Amino acid sequence: MPSRAVAIERAERTPDAFVEGDGVRLACYADGDPRQPTLVFVHGYPDTAGIWDRLITHLADRYHCVRYDVRGAGRSERPVAVSAYRLAQLERDLMAVIDWASPEGPVHLIGHDWGAIQSWEAATDPALADRLASFTPISGPCLDHIGHGLRVKWHRDRAALLHQMKRSWYIGLFQLPLLAPLAWRHLLAERWPATLTRLEGEALPVAPSWREDGRHGIKLYRANVGPRLLRPRQRPAVVPIHAIVAQHDPFIGRGLGEGMSAWAADLTLDELDAGHWVIATRAPSVAALIDDYIVLRTQPPATTGIAS
Repeated sequence: MPSRAVAIERAERTPDAFVEGDGVRLACYADGDPRQPTLVFVHGYPDTAGIWDRLITHLADRYHCVRYDVRGAGRSERPVAVSAYRLAQLERDLMAVIDWASPEGPVHLIGHDWGAIQSWEAATDPALADRLASFTPISGPCLDHIGHGLRVKWHRDRAALLHQMKRSWYIGLFQLPLLAPLAWRHLLAERWPATLTRLEGEALPVAPSWREDGRHGIKLYRANVGPRLLRPRQRPAVVPIHAIVAQHDPFIGRGLGEGMSAWAADLTLDELDAGHWVIATRAPSVAALIDDYIVLRTQPPATTGIAS
């Protein structure tokens, strides 16, 4: 039987470096040998870089694993203005971390939840195609792709649209300037560890800073969701995409993952029998999928014929 204990606070690791992003200092953490291929991990909401700990234990012996607290979370700086959390600033933060982690060559980018959502900005930016060897989004689609998809659903399948809206009710709440932070502080924050345990069926450690992480992270939604859904851009992927879909994700419908094929010419899609925080609850399986994908893409092509 899975544990029903409430999630416990996780001791925060001291950052290995602070990298200057787009006007903020970002707490960065590194494991593994820098001579090995570099993987850069971007966490979601309301997590910190520590959410990757379980996964990295299965990868650090073969890869250089780098993660960071995104702006507003963990040990990184927390801008006050909502406008400081736009995708453009987040992309520049990511590129600063990539330049620090792997100044010479491209990296494999891996994002979860809002870490995946914001990383799509880099994965669809032609100027950065040579800095990314691949992108693995986990439970986090591109907001522009969603915007286009919602228009299609409005005309073809409004029942599916309403079903997804029910999954995403909290996004509407987070758009309210005064009510959203008050709701987090006085209603959601204290219940978050227990809510996380209920959602995943087991106790997952949370960062000691979760109350502030959640309050500031709401700005990610307010700065980006409205503009991107109302005015979606044409953003095809410019790098190979390896999407990992959690089959029982209560927030992200499987249809959103399937819609990636319209935007990614080079798409590999894997599914796991898991919930939203699959990177923690199924860490060995996620690590195996990432490892298999990278190995497959980096091995030399098979040769044919008989040597003379």
